[in-house]
Amino acid sequence: MAEGKLFYVIGPSGSGKDSLLRYAREHLASDPGVVFAHRYITRPVELHGENHVALTEAEFDARLAAGLFAMHWASHGLRYGIGREINLWLAKGCNVVMNGSRAYLEEARRRYPGLVAVLVTVAPEILEHRLRARGRETDEHIARRLERARQFARPSGCVEIIENDGELAAAGEHLVGLLNAGRKRAAA
Repeated sequence: MAEGKLFYVIGPSGSGKDSLLRYAREHLASDPGVVFAHRYITRPVELHGENHVALTEAEFDARLAAGLFAMHWASHGLRYGIGREINLWLAKGCNVVMNGSRAYLEEARRRYPGLVAVLVTVAPEILEHRLRARGRETDEHIARRLERARQFARPSGCVEIIENDGELAAAGEHLVGLLNAGRKRAAA
């Protein structure tokens, strides 16, 4: 059985990664060969945000000490982890899709050399509108996120680009197409 592919989706906060992942998840729900990894985050669950597993700092520390994370990082005062279950899914030939961190990409590539990086881009004015509309950050936090997005250089190596400036369905179908193409490659 061929090893599955890891699709590592990145982009600035507000680029629409959660919406794209939700779109792809809904459209691939009946495909047992594509699995969407939950992130473990030290942030309470939000009704309209990412479908993640909320952990306290103590819970996160305990899982980290037990070696239960395949990957973990800190960003914007929060801690994020991806469970080791992804290794089982990959070994079973499933393609795994995850919401990653731009800053952690090189370490993720070191751990998973066959990783497919997927960068979600969005125009600066749309990014600012989305950040303000979600109402999660202060003006100061939004300004920092916008500055960080401006300074972010496209990662080196092979990166698939999804422009998410327009209708969700267009960018969503692009992501679904990448995952389907990856599925066909993994099965070959």
